[in-house]
Amino acid sequence: MDPVARLFPGAANRRTTRVGIEHELLTRDAATGAPVAVERVRAATATELSFEPGGQVELNQACGAAHLVVPRLRRTVATLRADLAAAGIVLDASPVDERTPAEVPLQLTSARYVAMQAHFDAIGPAGRRMMRCTASTQVCLDWWPGRAGLEQWRVLHLAGPRVAAAYARSTGPGSRLATWLAVDPGRTAFDDRLLHGPDLVAAYATFARSATRFTGPGEHLSTLFPPVRPRGRYLEVRFLDAQPEERIGEVVGALTRLVYDDEVRRRALARLEPEAPHLAELWHAAAAGDLAPVDRAVA
Repeated sequence: MDPVARLFPGAANRRTTRVGIEHELLTRDAATGAPVAVERVRAATATELSFEPGGQVELNQACGAAHLVVPRLRRTVATLRADLAAAGIVLDASPVDERTPAEVPLQLTSARYVAMQAHFDAIGPAGRRMMRCTASTQVCLDWWPGRAGLEQWRVLHLAGPRVAAAYARSTGPGSRLATWLAVDPGRTAFDDRLLHGPDLVAAYATFARSATRFTGPGEHLSTLFPPVRPRGRYLEVRFLDAQPEERIGEVVGALTRLVYDDEVRRRALARLEPEAPHLAELWHAAAAGDLAPVDRAVA
């Protein structure tokens, strides 16, 4: 099966309504404010963790009912925060680290990340900042088959700028979203290119072919960072700033209504479809803080 086609819904997809959450958090030394080595964070807790290239902590909550997943994440964060505090480490839910990439080293130095950094460096400084100094709360949503799945794909892309604006915790040139917009437009697709035509696979394959390849063929698709990433059984919403734990339930509620409620989804699409040709401008307006966050059709 074509690798791109595997990223899109298949016969096994069902109209389930699960939620998964990937929550990224910054760390700093409580006494000095300095970056904290990944090994020191691991040693301070029994919580299962992943890490981003600059040492940002990533908590992955397995898919389940939203009313179970969100409280579980909150409990996990509370436990982790207490463990790290006992070891002199502060856990910070900010979407942007005020420290510069020069102050935050690249901690994950696999060939993939080194190649990625070199590629981004050829474009400008935003890549290092994105890799080392930003954090997001990413929400994963079940992807339905047929017409409903096509609607889910379109509504998340079309509503993305306004939902991002509604939950923005950073705006302006130094914001997380502005950083992503500057990284590499050829592999982030903050525009309408993934909505061209009824064939989602063909549109995504064109996007993948046009992106500069800096890894082997098997890894290339994992180096594409669209605002909504196709994952076969589910859709990964990647455009949100890192959220404070007390607001994650609200964010998840907004996204699940938008994607899982047929009436809300179709009403939102009717309102948002005319904006498709202007998605690039809307993403930039959201990053600048100039976009009205969301109307009743989306909310």
